[in-house]
Amino acid sequence: MTQPPTPFDAANPETDAVAGDARKDSLIEYPSQFPIKVMGQKVDGFVGAITETARRFDPDFDASTIELRDSRAGKYLGVTITVTATSREQLDDLYRALSSHPLVKVVL
Repeated sequence: MTQPPTPFDAANPETDAVAGDARKDSLIEYPSQFPIKVMGQKVDGFVGAITETARRFDPDFDASTIELRDSRAGKYLGVTITVTATSREQLDDLYRALSSHPLVKVVL
């Protein structure tokens, strides 16, 4: 009797890829509180731009939860936002929007 392929069957790379994608999707339970760190130059409007972007993807985003951290030299600012993640697609879209913003250097 033949066993069905396991999710990570090396002899069947297609099954491996599909199982890997499913595993990535299952790492987060939705909905959940999801922190995102955004780095950019410390300029006027940076935190407001991040807040506005977060609200586009999470209308209930609470700006009072924002955490700020200056770089050692004070040139850059780390902004941690915590959004309510409702889907992988929402998070991917939020990451793309943040990453493409002209004031943003890095999104983690």
